[in-house]
Amino acid sequence: MIEVRELRREFTVTSRAGRFRRTRRTVLAVDSVSFDVAAGEAVGYVGPNGAGKSTTIKVLTGVLAATSGHVRVSGVDPSRSRRELARRIGVVFGQRSQLWWDLPLRDSFDLLRSIYRVGAADHARRLARCVELLGLSEFLDRPVRQLSLGQRMRGEVTAALLHGPDLLVLDEPTIGLDLESKERLREFLTDLNATRGTTLLLTTHDLDDIERLCPRLVVIDRGTVLADGPLEELRAQVAPDRVLVVDLVGPAAPLDDLPGVVAVRSELGGLRQRLTFRRSGTTAAALIAAVAARAEVHDLVVEEPEIDDVVRRLYARR
Repeated sequence: MIEVRELRREFTVTSRAGRFRRTRRTVLAVDSVSFDVAAGEAVGYVGPNGAGKSTTIKVLTGVLAATSGHVRVSGVDPSRSRRELARRIGVVFGQRSQLWWDLPLRDSFDLLRSIYRVGAADHARRLARCVELLGLSEFLDRPVRQLSLGQRMRGEVTAALLHGPDLLVLDEPTIGLDLESKERLREFLTDLNATRGTTLLLTTHDLDDIERLCPRLVVIDRGTVLADGPLEELRAQVAPDRVLVVDLVGPAAPLDDLPGVVAVRSELGGLRQRLTFRRSGTTAAALIAAVAARAEVHDLVVEEPEIDDVVRRLYARR
């Protein structure tokens, strides 16, 4: 669905060098970025501010042309075939709107049907599905300017899907949303990817979105790709420790001599123990069995490293 090879994008910046003189310098926003996204994948594209995420997205959607490199999206060159590409992809920018501000939400959808030349039956079917899953019915006839941010973002996602795109590109889709709106949108996107096979490319600073939606992570920093792979593999590479939290029936001495355990912290007078263990040293199942053989267990849970910590360690590794 997406093929990027040695993508490079430069900008020329002009600055004052006196009362009448100007100087120019070249800023490299994206440098030799390469990655592929297969049809039906859900990929998170993350990095700090200024890393080159938005520049990459604009090149992929045809807003910007690459300075050099090879880029194909849905089989076409984005900058040379913008009209054709627009029919194949949907784009949601969290801080930009494709809806008409003073029109009812329903009228914006009707206008987009005409722009994309979508058949009435297909449009009605897709709109009905979005209305049901995203809960749009109560404000379909309300002007967009009167919608809350969460309601508007649900409308933006619907607008991006009404022409049946194979690829949905989302740039900060949950920015500013409350917890309920975020959860509703995440559930919808998960269902869209699982049932229809729509490819998702998501860039966001809310890493909970990535963990919920994207099994694969591409991390970019200073215009280059730092890491690319399944989230669980990246987690194992940079955050090898896991924690088994054990609630015991009665107090016990620290279980610090079990195989694979590298640290133990006792809480609640020994009733709860937090056992830190290495993935390479043992498995959660083996450690649980070893704990159960030594003490009577009331409850337990395995804690994985937070995705925020994984991404921070990837940045630090650079």
